[in-house]
Amino acid sequence: MKPTQQKRDKFLGKVYLIGAGPGDPGLMTLKGKGLLACADVVIYDALVSPPILAMINPQAEKINAGKRRGRHSLMQSETTQLMMDKAQTHAIVVRLKGGDPFIFGRGGEEMEELITAGISVEVVPGITAGIAAPAYAGIPLTHRSYSSSVTFVTGHECAGKYRPDVNWQAIAHASETIVIYMGIHNLPYIVEQLTSSGLSLDTPIAMIRWGTRSQQEELIGRLETIVAQVESTGFEAPAIVVIGKVVNIQPILGAWLKQGGINGVY
Repeated sequence: MKPTQQKRDKFLGKVYLIGAGPGDPGLMTLKGKGLLACADVVIYDALVSPPILAMINPQAEKINAGKRRGRHSLMQSETTQLMMDKAQTHAIVVRLKGGDPFIFGRGGEEMEELITAGISVEVVPGITAGIAAPAYAGIPLTHRSYSSSVTFVTGHECAGKYRPDVNWQAIAHASETIVIYMGIHNLPYIVEQLTSSGLSLDTPIAMIRWGTRSQQEELIGRLETIVAQVESTGFEAPAIVVIGKVVNIQPILGAWLKQGGINGVY
């Protein structure tokens, strides 16, 4: 639906859907940082790190709309309505999302609804955790000797409620590297689906928790052993999962990064 001029006239402001990146404040884009500094209202998610929240204009109204598994500050419909309401009275309204707004962040849905309502909106991309967390752990998602393709997929156990179910049989053979978001709680099912679809039990797998932050930690294993490793170590979300031969390089690159003190700068 194309917004009418009458709809546009109702709104004073513009909404910016900004990706905050995975946590390290050094990975925040300059454009996003500049908008935070002059924002009137910032509606932010749970995984936005404290150093990035500190970039927000001190006079801005700050609203926590964060969602974590089993705990929602605001429902999605309430968050969208809040953006619409604030755009009627404020010039710069920021919707601050962890990672990138368009990578499993519902940014596309929010932007569509805002446009339909006649609100001016702009997206500011962020660095997604599926790229940054493996990099900080020493795992290149592509490598000439191991991987020429990457698949990004959600492992959320409730995916079917708001998006098509994941076709794990197709995912198992789609590329050499698989990156899974929100896959910890559904890991036994994911591993069973991938291995029953033909992926070897010896396939390397890595999990990176709190990627790019000072508390970052990794768990390395194989599809055959990883579920037991998670249970024995108590490894928890939020974490990115990487599956494929590129994980075999992690002991070399990861050790070098840790030795140089690069991982987790705050």
